[in-house]
Amino acid sequence: MRKSRTIRASWLFTLAVLAGCGGSDRNSTPQRVDSTASTASTDTPAIVFLGTSLTAGLGVELDQAYPALIQQKIDSLGLHYRVVNAGVSGESSAGALNRIDWILREKPTVLLIETGANDGLRGQDLDSLKANIQAMINRVHEQAPNTRIILLGMEALPNLGAQYTKTFRAIYPAVARANHIPLVPFLLAGVAGVDSLNQEDGVHPTPAGHRIIANNVWPTLEAVLTKGI
Repeated sequence: MRKSRTIRASWLFTLAVLAGCGGSDRNSTPQRVDSTASTASTDTPAIVFLGTSLTAGLGVELDQAYPALIQQKIDSLGLHYRVVNAGVSGESSAGALNRIDWILREKPTVLLIETGANDGLRGQDLDSLKANIQAMINRVHEQAPNTRIILLGMEALPNLGAQYTKTFRAIYPAVARANHIPLVPFLLAGVAGVDSLNQEDGVHPTPAGHRIIANNVWPTLEAVLTKGI
């Protein structure tokens, strides 16, 4: 019981600091939009990770962030895709929606959407969060209908109340079901609240934490790439 409470308290602090990282929403070019495949050309089909500082890999080298580790897994199987890291620190779902048209210029084969953590941290309206995610999916269907979408789930702060937390958590599977898209239930499973897997700020994963995140994401992405699920 004590360990559970400690992990929950640590996760609460982690999310609180994460809300302040990177400032406000913006339409600017992502901090890290870069193929992590050393030999991939721009003609190679792209897998784009749209996300926050968790995806951008704040505090670690680009090749240690989980999208780069996904590239390594892709390369090890001899699959010809290049990973593009389109993470921006501090971004809410509204900011991600503002960027989606720019992101879709890449015409990705797969788009992984990681958003919502900062909405929850700021206690923002959950109907708006759900609507923003749905609007992003709609834009993909309109502008890049051949792009496959994977939704990466997130958890809300426990101190915002049981109902808020429950409603927040339910958004991701509900949107995934409604749109028939794959879901990774919780991006930070096994990492959130674990001191040894997060940097000194208690917020951003260490390289070891990113390795776990990559393992959380990979089975779903691999199924999409190899089995068309």
